[in-house]
Amino acid sequence: MRTDDFDYVLPPELIAQTPIEPRDASRLMVIDRKSGEIQHRRFRDLPEFLQPEDLLIYNESRVIPARLFARKSTGGRVEILLLRPRDGTTWETLVRGKHVRTGLELELLQGSAGPPTGAMARVVGMGVRGERLLAFDQPVLALADQIGATPLPPYIHTPLENGERYQTIYARTSGSAAAPTAGLHFTPELMHRLRAIGVHFGFVTLHVGLDTFRPVTEEDVEEHHIHQEHCTLDPHVARMVNETRLAGRRVIAVGTTSVRVLETAALAAVGGDEQAPQCPFQTVAAMDGFTGLFIYPGFRSRAVDAMITNFHLPRSTLLMLVAAYTGKELLDRAYAEAIERRYRFYSFGDAMLIL
Repeated sequence: MRTDDFDYVLPPELIAQTPIEPRDASRLMVIDRKSGEIQHRRFRDLPEFLQPEDLLIYNESRVIPARLFARKSTGGRVEILLLRPRDGTTWETLVRGKHVRTGLELELLQGSAGPPTGAMARVVGMGVRGERLLAFDQPVLALADQIGATPLPPYIHTPLENGERYQTIYARTSGSAAAPTAGLHFTPELMHRLRAIGVHFGFVTLHVGLDTFRPVTEEDVEEHHIHQEHCTLDPHVARMVNETRLAGRRVIAVGTTSVRVLETAALAAVGGDEQAPQCPFQTVAAMDGFTGLFIYPGFRSRAVDAMITNFHLPRSTLLMLVAAYTGKELLDRAYAEAIERRYRFYSFGDAMLIL
């Protein structure tokens, strides 16, 4: 399967630069995989397509203020973007600046042009794709909360007035460098309406890294090695998933991150053997670790019956994941229709419900 098959041309003006208000006023494309029918609705109409005892699985990861600013001993300024932790004080990062080599000491600043904070970091390693491994002299998440800024995806050029608008309303566990954007459409009122009709909620965690925005560069999809991301499915939510599936009800993943958690946990339930038969009493197993699961057409889904997702970048692993559930032909038709009808794309854009 060629990566070129997942390319498409998007008019730049369709890249949403600001979030729509209220959150659930965004458009919702509803795709029926069996009939191939496509409907065009609003996200607030979601309850019309769900049923009592459906289980929505949300990713509760919270975006951290991952942009930090520092200066070298020579006075030169650098910008640090936190990617993923090795431990509480050592992080993989991207560093924008000249001559950032192993051994370099960096003094953290209060904002891009603020005074020194007294906190320090040292470059202790280099990555193959330009990453820098930084050792900080204090816990990083607490430091970022004090002096960091919320990063936005590279295709968003309009400053965000309210940083909470790049968080889901249920975000609780800090660790992401980017938001799990399918969840941005939910409002408290909409979630109350869903509960009122008997829809259940479960929460997982997958900390999103910036690699999610990087296009696949290999010519063949199968040659790509996806980035590792930390995820958690606790025993209580695993039991909810297993009971829902056993009762013949639907498990609906909110976002590609939730899909990856659930399908990773489903493979964990069979010892990682993709060919093993699925046990009807245990669809998923509780887990806490890293996933490198790459989902693309041909993947056998074990845990996810339906999903909510946004519209994704060309040649991205996220687009390939969605194609694994819709089929390539139906997804191509959906995206062509979205462009024709002037849907808003990417992080602050509109949503898709795949049934």
